[in-house]
Amino acid sequence: MRRKKRRRLNWRNIIGLFLFIILIAGGIYGFTVYNSFNKAVATMHEPLEDKQSKKKQPEALKKKEPFSVLMLGVDEREGDSGRSDTMIVLTVNPNNNSVKMLSIPRDTMTEIVGKGKEDKINHAYAFGGVPMAVDTVENFLDIPIDYYVKINMEGFKDIIDTVGGINVENDLAFKVEEFNFPSGQIHLNGEEALAFIRMRYDDPNGDFGRQERQRQVIQAVIKEGASISSLSKAPDIFQAIGDNVKTNLTFEEMIDIQKNYKDAGKNIEQLVIQSEGKMIDNIYYGIVTIAEQQRIQDELKSQLEMNSDS
Repeated sequence: MRRKKRRRLNWRNIIGLFLFIILIAGGIYGFTVYNSFNKAVATMHEPLEDKQSKKKQPEALKKKEPFSVLMLGVDEREGDSGRSDTMIVLTVNPNNNSVKMLSIPRDTMTEIVGKGKEDKINHAYAFGGVPMAVDTVENFLDIPIDYYVKINMEGFKDIIDTVGGINVENDLAFKVEEFNFPSGQIHLNGEEALAFIRMRYDDPNGDFGRQERQRQVIQAVIKEGASISSLSKAPDIFQAIGDNVKTNLTFEEMIDIQKNYKDAGKNIEQLVIQSEGKMIDNIYYGIVTIAEQQRIQDELKSQLEMNSDS
């Protein structure tokens, strides 16, 4: 039976937003802009109180130590705690100038830390918010999560609209929902951009084609947001980010990342975790073997310069 798929932002959107925040922090100057960004970060900042003792110390980023980030793309509606439909772990290593990025499928079955049972990994956020999601991902991957970035899924659309839309080069003419995308250079507003990157089933290249469109959109957002023409829009851009992003990163830590880790951001490698779909009690789960889980854990530990058995 074909399962109905919920509309959701994909990992490229989340990374684009994260990099966008960092690039804006280091690339636009002026007192007004600085003030606007500082206020946005203050609005965004939400520490994980129960994890403060385990969080990396500020000097770790100044010393250019590897670190990890959990990115959560959350679909939250009024009266509903929402679910983290997108879960991405970034491991950043300035010593080999690389970022390894793992997108965890939302249906992955694992232990939900704090609930004492196995369930889909994205349910951890619904049960216990960011803290439970962080605990569950740490347990699943056997690595520490130093920082988190939670993004409201509608926020990406707002940011695109705030910068005045974006231009992309479309190689495949297609229509999805009420939107028509001809081939060639096209201009997209926020709603159109989300539809553009979500299309998959009519693309002969499947997920690979969708990923290419996502890359184009993200690059266009960063280019437009960092352009001189967007300087006057900076306060509005920062407000859109502040309204839709929460993180335990501080202003100073963002600046340190931009200054000390920007070369690593130029080399992003996507990791893929293999799973097998299985129906259990009429519910679909992604089952990851112990061997596959160990393989991913070892790769992330190596990137973070941890001992594989630590």
